[in-house]
Amino acid sequence: MFRFASPLFLLLLLVVAFVTFLKIRKKSTNIIKVSSLKGFETFPPSLMAGVSKFIPVLKIISLILLILALARPQFGDKKINVTTEGVNIILALDLSESMRALDFKKDNKIVTRLEAVKTVVREFIMKREGDRIGMVVFGTNAFTQIPLTRDYNTIAFILDRLRIGAAGPRTAIGDAIGISLKRLEDIESKSNIIILLTDGKSNSGELSWQDAIKIAVQRKVKIYTIAVGTKGEAPFLVDGLFGKQYVYQKVDVDIDALKTIAEKTQAGFFEAGDLKSLGRIYEMINNLEKTKVDVEKWVEYKELYPGMLAMGLILFLIYIILTNTRFLRVP
Repeated sequence: MFRFASPLFLLLLLVVAFVTFLKIRKKSTNIIKVSSLKGFETFPPSLMAGVSKFIPVLKIISLILLILALARPQFGDKKINVTTEGVNIILALDLSESMRALDFKKDNKIVTRLEAVKTVVREFIMKREGDRIGMVVFGTNAFTQIPLTRDYNTIAFILDRLRIGAAGPRTAIGDAIGISLKRLEDIESKSNIIILLTDGKSNSGELSWQDAIKIAVQRKVKIYTIAVGTKGEAPFLVDGLFGKQYVYQKVDVDIDALKTIAEKTQAGFFEAGDLKSLGRIYEMINNLEKTKVDVEKWVEYKELYPGMLAMGLILFLIYIILTNTRFLRVP
């Protein structure tokens, strides 16, 4: 989709056309009679004489390009759906120290649980259309990383910069649900969901997960829960006496609590032991939580004027140089 952001500047093209017309008309009426050159017309014109005829055209082309640049031509390269209604989604992500476990593979490379989660969550975000998405992160504490928004690029940008331990080493599932519920109050919606991802057991925070789900049930908020990580002991890279070394530690995931949270809120519980299963879970949630709403088109535009501006200035500079050197005209 092509458009001009400031189309009024295109009226200057009429001015250029009018001035050019007047110059051509004036040139055709102001004729000076001289001795006949008949007989010399068979001589071919020199190369410079031929080039000189295009010098005025160079000026006109440069002015046209500069005017088009002022009008800011834009080309739409992406269409998304925006609506006045949609699903409100809060992504509650665990940043506790246990997310350092290296039991996931991405492109045949061992990565932490958090890096694997980032990859899948980013894909989930970009597949949503018309929904508001927010992000809550939790560890020992829970806080809002980004409020509900339809700016998916910003959410992905923030997601890439999440760091393990930023919210403390422990796991406050109750507080994470509480903060998520608070964020869902900000904007009303027909459907509100929380996708809670953790690899641990609630051992911190002021609000218990039992009390948190009571509030969620009252407000009819669905909470999908995902237990991430392999069962049993998981490898961690730690500093030892002889440098970095792998140590296997057991990470306790409260499966019963996560199942209860999902059941009480009429959502679903999932376990993800690898990247593929994690991706399938988010894809399943993506397909489950769809809302049919009226949409209107919005286009993200790319600015095209820098190229036209540069070309116009270059051609105008060439015109000035030529008319003041090789093709200088004496009045």
